[in-house]
This record gives sequence, structure tokens and C-alpha cells, in this order.
Amino acid sequence: MIMPPRLRKVALTAHVATSVGWLGAVCAYLALDVTVVTSQDVQTVRGAYAAMEVTVWSVIVPLALASVLIGIVNALGTPWGLFRHHWVLAKLLLTVFAATVLLIEARSVSRLAQAAASGADPRELPGTLLHSIGGLVVLLIILILSVFKPRGVTRYGWRKQDEQRGSEPSRRTVAAG
Repeated sequence: MIMPPRLRKVALTAHVATSVGWLGAVCAYLALDVTVVTSQDVQTVRGAYAAMEVTVWSVIVPLALASVLIGIVNALGTPWGLFRHHWVLAKLLLTVFAATVLLIEARSVSRLAQAAASGADPRELPGTLLHSIGGLVVLLIILILSVFKPRGVTRYGWRKQDEQRGSEPSRRTVAAG
């Protein structure tokens, strides 16, 4: 089912806003994570852990979940579809993977923030820098796929194109089958 143009623009705007917001929030989180790893000031590290927890639960998780859901709605309501093009499918899989890892890692961030607030020296706690960098890299790959839209239609996409044309299966479909 294809959305009307006006609704499609609203859905696309919401998807871009949540996706860019997620990317920006991860950059802010990364700055806090670098502070945790490099600062020698106990209060600064303690505050950074507290800010990391707030950022994860109040900004990053909601934006990530909204981006996934709106992205799926957007794909299903446009000619791109969800399973027709390799780049859309790759974005979906990477986004779901990133959101899943985020939800798992968010609990660790809460534990670290609680430990940092407990009075022990927070400089001895491990940061989450590897996950922060990994998350940023995945989001940048998704961004690149969104902008460049590499060519390539899935087998499902070929079948749908053939159905829309009302013709016999194309040579590509027959050869791929």
C-alpha cells in the first residue's frame, strides 16, 4: 500500500529527524564516554557517567526505537518497499542490530552510572567507548546507504517489478530462480 504524497513526506521527515537525532545523540554520548576514559577528575567522571545514563534512556533509546518503527512504516508505504532493494534491507538489518545492541548496552550504562554514584572511584570503571564508536560506525554506514542507495534489487523485488509490469518473468528472475 503506497501512502499519499503528503503523508509520505511527513513520514520521511519524521524518519530523517529521528535518525539524525539518534546520530547526534550518539555523538554527544561519545563525547561523554571520551571524558570518562580520559579525565582524571573524580567529579567530572562521576558526572559524565550520570549524564551518559540520562542521555541513553531519555534520548538515544527513544530516538532509536522511533527511527526503527518510522523507517519500517516509511518503507512499507513507499515504492521502495521493505524487501525489494538490497540497500533498504541492509538498512533495516543494521538498524535493528544497532537498536538491539543499544538496548543491551543501556542496562550496562545504568549499572556503571550507579557504581560511579556509589562513592567508589569512578575512574576505575570501564567506559563503553568501544560500543560508542561501533554504534557511530554502524549509524554512519546506514547514513551512507540512505544517501547513495546502491543499486541492486532482491529476488522479491524482481518478482514485484514483474507483477507490476504484468509481464512474464524477466530474464533476471528466470536466471536467478
